[in-house]
Parts: sequence; C-alpha cells; structure tokens
Amino acid sequence: MSRLIGSWSFYKKTLMIAVPVMIQNLITNFVALIDNIMVGQVGTEQMSGVAIVNQIFFVYNLTIFGALSGAGIFCAQFFGKQDTEGVRHTFRFKLMTTLAIVVLGLCIFLFFGDNLITMYLHDAEEGIDLEATFGYAKQYMMIMLVGLVPFSFEQAYSTTLREGERATPPMVAGIAAVVTNTLLNYLLIFGIGPFPVLGVQGAAIATVISRFVQVAIVIIWTHTHSRNLPFVKGLYRSFRVPKELTMRIVTKGLIPLTANECLWSAGVSALVQCYSLRGIDVVAGLNISNTVVNLFNVMFIAFGSGVSVVIGQLLGASELEKAREAAPKLIFFSGAMCVVVGGIMACFSGLFPLAYNTSDNVRTLASSFILISAVLMPIHGILHCTYFTLRSGGKTFITFLFDCGFSWGISVPLAFCLANFTDMSIIPLYLCCQCVEAVKCIIGLVLIKKGVWLSNIVAVKE
Repeated sequence: MSRLIGSWSFYKKTLMIAVPVMIQNLITNFVALIDNIMVGQVGTEQMSGVAIVNQIFFVYNLTIFGALSGAGIFCAQFFGKQDTEGVRHTFRFKLMTTLAIVVLGLCIFLFFGDNLITMYLHDAEEGIDLEATFGYAKQYMMIMLVGLVPFSFEQAYSTTLREGERATPPMVAGIAAVVTNTLLNYLLIFGIGPFPVLGVQGAAIATVISRFVQVAIVIIWTHTHSRNLPFVKGLYRSFRVPKELTMRIVTKGLIPLTANECLWSAGVSALVQCYSLRGIDVVAGLNISNTVVNLFNVMFIAFGSGVSVVIGQLLGASELEKAREAAPKLIFFSGAMCVVVGGIMACFSGLFPLAYNTSDNVRTLASSFILISAVLMPIHGILHCTYFTLRSGGKTFITFLFDCGFSWGISVPLAFCLANFTDMSIIPLYLCCQCVEAVKCIIGLVLIKKGVWLSNIVAVKE
C-alpha cells in the first residue's frame, strides 16, 4: 500500500493547487445549479432550450480547453525549469490560438446554429412544445455568443496562472463572476424591481456580464503582479514565438489535444443526441442530472488540474523517478475521494430533481441518471487523473487514442446502435454506454504502469 498512499506533505502541494480550483468550480457549478433551477421555474421548454445550447457550447469550451492545454504542457514544464522566456512564448501562443478559435466558433454558431439546435429536438411523451423550445434556444444562443471572447481570454490567463502555482486569483475572479451571475439572473429572469421579465434572455445576459467581470479581474491582477510573474513584462511588445517552439507545441500539444477535446466533446454531444431519440423529456432529465453531477465532479476534476501541474513540473525538472512514484499515489487518492463523494451523491439523488418545475417523468429520469453517475464516479475519477498524468509527459497522441478514439470507436457507435436499432428504454441504454468507461480505465492504468509518459519535453537538446 505504500506505493499507493503517500504522506500528507506529499499531497499538500497538489491540494494547494487543486483546492482553489475546487472552490472556484464548486461555487460555479452550485450557481449553475441555482441558475438551472431558476430557468426551470419558468418552464420545461425554456429549460430544455438552454440545455441544448449549453450542450453545443460544451464542444466549443472544451476545444478552447484542449488548445490551451497543448501549450499548457510546455508552460508547466517551463515553470518547473524556471524559464521565464519560455513561459512568455507559450502564453503568446495561447492568446493567438484562442483568438483563432473564437473567430471560427462565431462563424459556426452564426451560420449553422439552427441546424445544431434541431438535432436535439424530438417528440416527447409529455407533449413539450418543440417549436417553443427551438425559439428559446435560439434567443439564448445569440446573446451567449457575445461571451465567447471574454471566456476564451480568461481561460488563457487563468490556465497560465495555475500552471505557475497561482491558483487563488482565478478562484477569486470566479467567485466574483458567479456572484454577479446569480444576482443578475434573479433580477433579469423574473423581472425583479425595475428590471423587465426576460426569461432565458435574462439568463444569457447575466452570464455574459459575469464573464466580462471575471476576465477583467484576472487580467488586472496578472499585470499588477509582474514582480512575481516576470513573464508578463514586455508580454505585448511582440507576438513573436520561436518557430522551433511553435512546431513542438503544435505537433505535441495543439493538434492532438485540440482535436481530442473537440472530438471528445462532440462525442459527448453525439451521445446526448442518441439519448434524445427517446424524447425531449430525456434532454430535460439529462440537463438536471448533468447540472447536479457537475457540482460533485469538481473534486476529481480540480484534483486532475493539480496533478497535471505537479507531474508536469517534476518532469520539467528532470525528476522522472519522483514523477513515477507520485503518479499511482495521486491516482489512488482520486479514486478513493470519488468513492466518498459518489456515495454522498447517491444518497441525495432523488431529492435534487424535486426543486424543478417539471413533470414527474423528467424528475424520475433525472434521479436515475444521477444515481448511475454516482455509482460510476470512482471510475471517472481514476480516468481523469490518469489522462492528466499521460498528458503531462507530452504523450498527447496516446491520450488522443485513449480518450477520443475510445469515444468514437466504442461509446458513440454503441449508443447509436442501441438507440436506433433496439427498443431499449433510456435508463438501461444510458447505463450500458456509461459502463464501457471501465474498459478505458483499465487501459489507462496499464499505460501508467508502463511509464510511457515519463519524458522531459522542454529539455535543451545537446
């Protein structure tokens, strides 16, 4: 057991990075739950319309995450190497990549947004108005497009700060954003005081304003602490990134990780689309479930961020043996933590849906989805930690096959076949598609044990 359990001092560094991320994500997801309940109080069509758009934006958000993670692998190792110029170059690369994705995303949503929304609209037993659902989704999407720019640039700054072990400022900015979002949601959705009743449009406006607040705080803090963050000195004097470094980031990070996150998130959306063939009420149930599950998932997701920084810095400092010893302990901790958190979520799986103004069928579906996710949480916790360990060593092609390849090669085809060629009801269908993740978990642990990820990708070549 000594290979799987470390001392408190061993976990302290990882938790110092992970806990601020946990707090930020916990507050963000708790507010998302409150927002979801607020919109759900307006009506099922409104809630379903917002859920569909958020599912579509999920692909965009993870594409940004993948692109920044590609440069982030190098950024964490440059921090470990104490190479200020290397950090500065990777941050510039992040900014330029982010801008390109924003432009591409706007074009896709503006020209193909209607088609993307209608993919999720199928008849339901509860008689939900599909035309009204489409209208609410379209209203919500058009306003949310304004928030793509601040969201994307905030991610570029926040990820860099976390890779440099400054996780608290992004947490503070996140807290300020969710407070702003919650207050404006209450005022604008229901029309409190002098404010008009805007419904889903009010929810979108509140989110966009909160994102501008968040990015402003992060940028101002970063540039007023240049003494402790020397990479920001002269950051915008030039956008030059050395060609050799650019090629390494693109080949080892940008292409495989962006493709992985984009295709993986598209795979998740494809799964939801397959589930939606059982009716729009399934989309409503999944929306409730995902909002609740995300609230509990922040523990292992944030811990994974800490793992990526700790392992990345060990590899960047060429301490490969320490990294080899640390990985299984961190993965075991993640799995054990998820057993506890998953157990708590399972106990309350039937209570959360009661807060929504929706049908009994939607509430029953949501409770079942939450319970399944709770039981399988330890598998997802181990998977998440394993993925970030492999990625920290620059083995992005392996993670591409491990993550995206499995999704499109196994999970999506299984869901498509079960949804289209069988009469299986949604609950066993959902359970089957989620259980196959156990296979990926075994593959990931084998790769960790083999040590294929142990490499310093920022070492100067002789």
